[in-house]
Amino acid sequence: MSKYNVIIETKRFELRELVLEDSQMFYALNLDPEVTRYTGDRAFQSIGQAWHFLEEYIETVYPRDGFGRWAILDKKTGAKWGWAGLKKRENGEIDLGYRLFQEYWGKGCAGEVGEGCLRHAFVNLKLESLIAEAVSENIASIRVMEKLGFKYLRDGVDHGFETKIYSISQPEYLKR
Repeated sequence: MSKYNVIIETKRFELRELVLEDSQMFYALNLDPEVTRYTGDRAFQSIGQAWHFLEEYIETVYPRDGFGRWAILDKKTGAKWGWAGLKKRENGEIDLGYRLFQEYWGKGCAGEVGEGCLRHAFVNLKLESLIAEAVSENIASIRVMEKLGFKYLRDGVDHGFETKIYSISQPEYLKR
């Protein structure tokens, strides 16, 4: 379906590398205060600002890390549901994250694309472990992490929010 670099396919979704044309999606996602409620991210001031963010991201993150955040596209409709993927943190830990438009919350997307990201990380990329972090009050995201097999690791703080950090190793994933 996609003419772009598709990284992961699940039953309902394609996850592909972000492109500059995703600026509108990034702008709209961060404009919704409910979507960014637990992230600490600020809204982009314009689509142009989102464009510049993506331009730098595409030019640096994918070549440097070999992975990143990917656009989530509905295979049937082509609709962009948000993004999901991997992020290498400054301390070397690799984080699984996702962000969805509100209209798609509660439809099983985070679990489905999360499972696809785990498979890609551990089977294709042969990564040793992943973490996932959610604000303590974000019960829905914590439930998704637990369903994916992540185990509680430690408390944290991100953008001033108290968080729960979970982890899963490649051996734990492979023996599920």
